[in-house]
Amino acid sequence: MIAAEELDRIIFGCGNFGGLGSSPALRDKGDDASQSLAILDEARALGVTRFDTANTYGGGASEAVLGEWLARQDSTYRARIEVASKVGNPVGCPPGDRPLSRGQMALHLEESLRRLRMERIDLYYLHEFDPSTPLQETLEALDRALAAGKIAAFGVSNATASDLRAVLALADGALRRAFTHVQNEFSLLATDDQAEVIPLVRAEGLRYSAFSPLSGGLLTGKYAYGRAAGPGTRLGAAPDLYDHRLTPETFAAIARLETRAADRGWTLPGAALRFVLDTPGVDSLIIAPRSATQFAGYGIARG
Repeated sequence: MIAAEELDRIIFGCGNFGGLGSSPALRDKGDDASQSLAILDEARALGVTRFDTANTYGGGASEAVLGEWLARQDSTYRARIEVASKVGNPVGCPPGDRPLSRGQMALHLEESLRRLRMERIDLYYLHEFDPSTPLQETLEALDRALAAGKIAAFGVSNATASDLRAVLALADGALRRAFTHVQNEFSLLATDDQAEVIPLVRAEGLRYSAFSPLSGGLLTGKYAYGRAAGPGTRLGAAPDLYDHRLTPETFAAIARLETRAADRGWTLPGAALRFVLDTPGVDSLIIAPRSATQFAGYGIARG
């Protein structure tokens, strides 16, 4: 389902390391260090070279584990990979401060570099936009980081078309050239970006990366309408995040996809990822498997 030559479109998401995403309430629901290191080894064995994390995933544990693993890799492989991290999630900001203020960005960038054991982050995202901080201040902080050689490029996440236009209006020169990526939620169950965001991304020469292409696991087929989620699942750990998706319409769409997948001899999650990859304007997608079996179920197997 995912050919070897498409692996550069697959990004390994490290959001399960030390917790599930950024939520402090879910720190005990993620993978521990040994599990995380093992699945990273599997990712490398399959040929994955792009990795995505954030300063708030697992309270910083995600960056630390990824940094430990990166330090173990040989220089030839290290030269081939791309590491992306993020800044600006409010849970990482002390009360009374602003997530994307000049000071907070400088502080968190240094902490991310230390945890990742890197001198420069390949791609640095604004995790979400901060209405309490003028965008000009945030972009100036990114410009300083670029000039200092601490980041190579930047992107924005959880962005609307209006957000993108605001960044494009203010960024110029080297900063505009360094603005390369938009990372938003996109899946069979979340296609709003096709209307305006993805066309704008394409028109401006940016690259669109889809997170949650399996819609929090709904598109794996392990949930059923009206049935409680099982223990150890993302939906079981954080049901409030997906309440708006637990509708008859959602499960009807999943059933239709399952039928199409069966006709092609595909797995359901593999078909869901294929939908995203085949959407015009989508450059890449982020997956976060927690076992080698899940990698195979996604249609990614050792050659």
